Amino acid sequence: MYASLRSIGAYIPQKAFTNADMEKMVETSDEWIKKRTGIKTRHFAEANEATSDLATKAAKVAMERAGVKPEEIDMLITATISPDYLCMPSTACVIAHNLGIEDKPAFDISAACSGFIYLLSIAKAYIESGMAKMILVIGAEKLSAITDFTDRSTCVLFGDGAGAAIIGATDSKEEAILDVNIAANGKYQDFLMTPGCGSRHPASQEVIDQRLQFMKMKGNETFKLAVKTLSNDVKEILERNHLTSKEIHHFIPHQANYRIIKAVGDLLDFTPEQIAITVDRFGNTSAASIPMAMNALYEEGRLKNGEKVLLDAFGGGLTWGSAILTFCGR
Repeated sequence: MYASLRSIGAYIPQKAFTNADMEKMVETSDEWIKKRTGIKTRHFAEANEATSDLATKAAKVAMERAGVKPEEIDMLITATISPDYLCMPSTACVIAHNLGIEDKPAFDISAACSGFIYLLSIAKAYIESGMAKMILVIGAEKLSAITDFTDRSTCVLFGDGAGAAIIGATDSKEEAILDVNIAANGKYQDFLMTPGCGSRHPASQEVIDQRLQFMKMKGNETFKLAVKTLSNDVKEILERNHLTSKEIHHFIPHQANYRIIKAVGDLLDFTPEQIAITVDRFGNTSAASIPMAMNALYEEGRLKNGEKVLLDAFGGGLTWGSAILTFCGR
């Protein structure tokens, strides 16, 4: 028994913010943002939209494309660092209720930008062990809720959105998620973190005054380590599966920064045609980034059944991961 990605879906909030809009909020410029990040626009959810609302809409698209009904879903797993509620219930439980999925396991994981690849690892293990046949995985973020819009070094980077996929059982190895590699190293936890409102620094007036409830990032340190780690991780998974970059149809990296994507692509000998780029449109959407990029390829008619896809991500924790799969979307 193998696990197979059956369908992909996404939801992008309607409200688009250009770099010109960001210039009105902080001291920055369109030229600086594009040069340093490649980002031109990002989308922000409405005030009354929660992460679960974005995720629910993305999930409905993926379920409809796969022809899957709520009662056929054995499990729902969500990756997010911007959950509806800090402690409970999980965002996955809220989404399951929205979709009419009842009496099935539903839980969240926190692996930041690597979240979707971590989800694939979990779904693959459950299906290949025979514990489930159909799993809905969702990467969803309302990062605007945890972004400090007075911090010009971070606020221009992030956006909101959600991506979902149906992972189902198959007897065909040709349709399988071939391999998933995930890892973490907490030594670098302070490179990218949200310091406040957890048990380390519980919510207080002091925490709010210091704006610790928002994401903090050491940009230069993160950039250098990301390029090195992502490149090494891809080399490892390709070698382990006796593949070369030329045998990959689509390389879909986490969409954090165009300079990181280009540096990794060059080191790994991928052509521009092989590399998916959506960071210019959506910014960094953390756990939603990879499925949103995959969905964009699909909707543009560039991602076809039977094509081999390589995913690669790096995020807070620090976490990282890669996956090789054959797209079997409907």
